[in-house]
Amino acid sequence: MNKNFCFFLILLVLFNSCSGTSSRGLFGTGVSVAIDPRSLGTQIDDSIMEKNLTTRLTMEEKKYFLSIKTKVLDGRIFITGKVDNPEEKLKITKIAWETSGVRSVRNDIKIKEKFDFKKSAKDALITSQLRAALIVNKNIKSSNYQIDTYKKIYIYMG
Repeated sequence: MNKNFCFFLILLVLFNSCSGTSSRGLFGTGVSVAIDPRSLGTQIDDSIMEKNLTTRLTMEEKKYFLSIKTKVLDGRIFITGKVDNPEEKLKITKIAWETSGVRSVRNDIKIKEKFDFKKSAKDALITSQLRAALIVNKNIKSSNYQIDTYKKIYIYMG
């Protein structure tokens, strides 16, 4: 019985090693490459840009490795995460724009602040009022716009 268990464990370890440990996608790297509509060259360029940016951010400050996430699609960089102050957000945006081959940068980094329920409720109310006004207007397709409110200042993109 012990020999069968050891044999099974060894087989499990050997067959588990056949697939890459850093595979992405539902079925692994090969399938995600085949399903992705981008060309193979574009996928490779985007991957290199993403690794380059992540490395440069980590070299700038080690805490960015865990607090900042990046994604590159067709040369467009998307950055998310949380930082302590606005200067860090600007510094990260500058580093992203300095990346070779970048076409645009979308910075969705949030600044850590003490939570204030009253301010958050007012911001949510402003956002919902703006969204309702867009939905009511027949000449505007509201799904084309992203609305965000921060400290009573609304930001819309679309």
